[in-house]
Amino acid sequence: MKYAHVFKKRINCDDSRAVFEYLVDTLKATVTGWDFFVNWAKVLGNIKEVEMDLNLLNYLIGKDDVEHEFELLLEKHPSVARLIPALIASRQSNFEILKDYGRDSFTYENYDFSDEQSISPKKAVAFAKSVGFLALLKSKRLKSIVDYVIGVEVGLDSNGRKNRGGVAMEQIVEFFVQDICRRHNLDYLTEGTSAKVKAQWGLTLAVDKSVRRVDFVVRKKQQLYLIETNFYSGGGSKLKSTAGEYKSMFDWWTKHGYTFIWITDGFGWTKTRQPLLETFEYTDYVLNLEMLAKGLLEDILVELS
Repeated sequence: MKYAHVFKKRINCDDSRAVFEYLVDTLKATVTGWDFFVNWAKVLGNIKEVEMDLNLLNYLIGKDDVEHEFELLLEKHPSVARLIPALIASRQSNFEILKDYGRDSFTYENYDFSDEQSISPKKAVAFAKSVGFLALLKSKRLKSIVDYVIGVEVGLDSNGRKNRGGVAMEQIVEFFVQDICRRHNLDYLTEGTSAKVKAQWGLTLAVDKSVRRVDFVVRKKQQLYLIETNFYSGGGSKLKSTAGEYKSMFDWWTKHGYTFIWITDGFGWTKTRQPLLETFEYTDYVLNLEMLAKGLLEDILVELS
């Protein structure tokens, strides 16, 4: 860690070791905001795209001969077939189904819902029957297919939560980066690539195969500051390798004359202190969110350069 007087000024730490203890002691348990739970804009947007076809399916609710009625519906409105994967909570549109197996062979059948020409009404009905959806329609347990699929979409959207911690961390860091750049007349890019840096500022960003995109690139005159950020709420072996990757990243960027800043947070690091300490001691700047709030990123970008 490149110790400077700003650490004493901002967080009252007299040396690098004290800075590291401050870093670990002020890690955040979470960056969860209200948008972590459901991306309603995405959910309702997905529904709007297919709402007319979904309403056509309401016709089938409670029908005794639901297979026959569904086949007739598909013959008149073939676009409805593409909804079948969503009805069983799948983003997949092409399925290889194991139909039979024995000593000598395994038999598969393909069901392709990618467009209305890909599957016949009869075959689409067979699929919907086999997965149990037609029995659900016949049972009258559903009142509205649109409402049912909204529930399905909410469930599917929850799968994206594992990525939202990283997104939330980037949003928080960008708040500080944007504010600093606005007040000090600096420029910055998100998801900076060599092409974007060249197009925006006419500067060369040297990249290797392992580093092609940088979370934030800040420009101060002809100097580039490269900022990577992540959040780890849980521990594990991944954090050890992650810490090592940032040492290599630091070597690459500094060799080419850039200032590299790693902003990381999360209680996961409390269980992986030693790899974090090794990277902290090896690189110039490792910060957490509390340090950003105290003004250390601003000092590094403005005062220490």
